[in-house]
Amino acid sequence: MIDPSPYRSVAVASTFSPRFEQVLAEAKRIRDRFDSELCLVYVGEKSEETSAKFAAALERISLPKNSPIHYEQGDPATAILRAIERHDIDLIVAGALEKEVVLHPFLGNVARRLLREGRSSVILFTHPAREPEPLRKIVFLVEYSEHGSNSLRRALHLAARENSERVYVVRLITTFDEARAKKEGTPAEADEDAKLEHFVLDLGHTDVPIEVRCIRGNTGFAAADFVKSVEADLLVVPLDPAKNAGQLPPNLEWLMDVIPCNLWVSR
Repeated sequence: MIDPSPYRSVAVASTFSPRFEQVLAEAKRIRDRFDSELCLVYVGEKSEETSAKFAAALERISLPKNSPIHYEQGDPATAILRAIERHDIDLIVAGALEKEVVLHPFLGNVARRLLREGRSSVILFTHPAREPEPLRKIVFLVEYSEHGSNSLRRALHLAARENSERVYVVRLITTFDEARAKKEGTPAEADEDAKLEHFVLDLGHTDVPIEVRCIRGNTGFAAADFVKSVEADLLVVPLDPAKNAGQLPPNLEWLMDVIPCNLWVSR
């Protein structure tokens, strides 16, 4: 199956934090899966010291020493968003977490703003590893649109390259969605299962086993609960930038409160 719109350019939002090399290793993995060009975005001054640090890190991760490094100044989130625009970056890779309290992960400020305001796709790794863990189980949150179909194809491309065990294609139906459908006189919820089946069948042959599920709950947190229940390694959320410029839609605001695993927002 051919990916309809591959990522040409992948960037890693880099700082010299304790997890820098782990995030860089994850970015390399994503670069390899999409056959993309990889660059680095660094917020700070270019100096002999930073150049030497980057050269050493790139060598340790077996990346080209001449990998492009884009230096930006100012507030980290604003600077990274500016670099994405300036260099036409398709996908930004970053670490997700600021801290964890009683197993509840909190998104860092940079991650939050990349999710809300970025025009590129974003992959956030909750526990980046120097030797990246396989993405065995992937959950895809369905959006019925051309953008949603393309995003699913892209997710299946990654799953095939990762030799994933299963991709769960999930439709989240909240009580708000059901009330709105009833008011608008749209088909009964039983038809939602058939609609989801057709959405997947329209893709044709896939190289990874797919399981379709309609999940019903009072809020979007039902999706997070499902992700945890199947012990997913990656949650994929398609987000059409033409419809959601500069913000997350109301039904996805829960991502600001809890990130159940590695997260890929596909724009």
